[in-house]
Amino acid sequence: MAELLRGSEVVAALSRDLAPAVSALEARGVTPTLAIVRVGEREDAVSYERSATRRAREVGVRPRSMHLPSEVTTEGLMDAVTGLNRDDSVHGVLVLHPLPSHVDEHAVRNALAPEKDVDGITDLSLASVFTGGTTGFPPCTAAACLEMLDHYRITCEGRRAVVIGRSLVVGRPLAMMLLGRHATVDIAHSRTRDLPALVREADIVVACVGRARMIGGSCLSEGQVVMDVGINVAADGTLVGDVDFAAAQAKAAALTPVPGGVGTVTTSVLVKHVVAAAGKAEDACGR
Repeated sequence: MAELLRGSEVVAALSRDLAPAVSALEARGVTPTLAIVRVGEREDAVSYERSATRRAREVGVRPRSMHLPSEVTTEGLMDAVTGLNRDDSVHGVLVLHPLPSHVDEHAVRNALAPEKDVDGITDLSLASVFTGGTTGFPPCTAAACLEMLDHYRITCEGRRAVVIGRSLVVGRPLAMMLLGRHATVDIAHSRTRDLPALVREADIVVACVGRARMIGGSCLSEGQVVMDVGINVAADGTLVGDVDFAAAQAKAAALTPVPGGVGTVTTSVLVKHVVAAAGKAEDACGR
């Protein structure tokens, strides 16, 4: 029976670690501040904003919301982001996605100053993940996977990892981050030939392809660490991951549940990035 890697334990640990950093900044007259930019009223965006706001307040980070109508133009949204870049009281900016189809998402992403890009969406931030640089921050969900591995003392060095999914939000940046931890990494996806054979050879399996229960028992081997990043709605309305939970629980050594796993940690990583950004900004001011 697999050990369940619960996100709540990681969230509690992150909150404890952040408290001294926030207190130190407040002693210097700085309140770490996160601006959340939401376009329209998509239910998923509203839900994530609510979650991020709650998590920020729990650790002393000040949330600020900016709501724009769904018909906002690319230029209008870029102007809003540029204004936040110039606001020294704002340390991190989260632009909620997806944006309306008429908005040039690439232009909006890259209007954001990398030093305030706390969710790793700009080209410069992503390039830094791939080159091992320090510009910006990595995408929060990818970073949340590593936070969970660290918390549960699961080492990557010398182990073989398979990341199933190639998005710039999770799959590709996470593969580079695992490589940076000295894992040997394969990137697979929905069109990978003989996917089960590839996945069975891995020590660490990360599923982030966005298909409900795509990774079944035939893909898994005894003793693996299985991280399920997917959040999908099943036919009966329940939330399920990209992994068949029952099959994985019977074989894996460790397994993240859905819900209650990686997704739970993501907003805490976001807040961690805001606190780090506030510290960097304060140090740059030399105060």
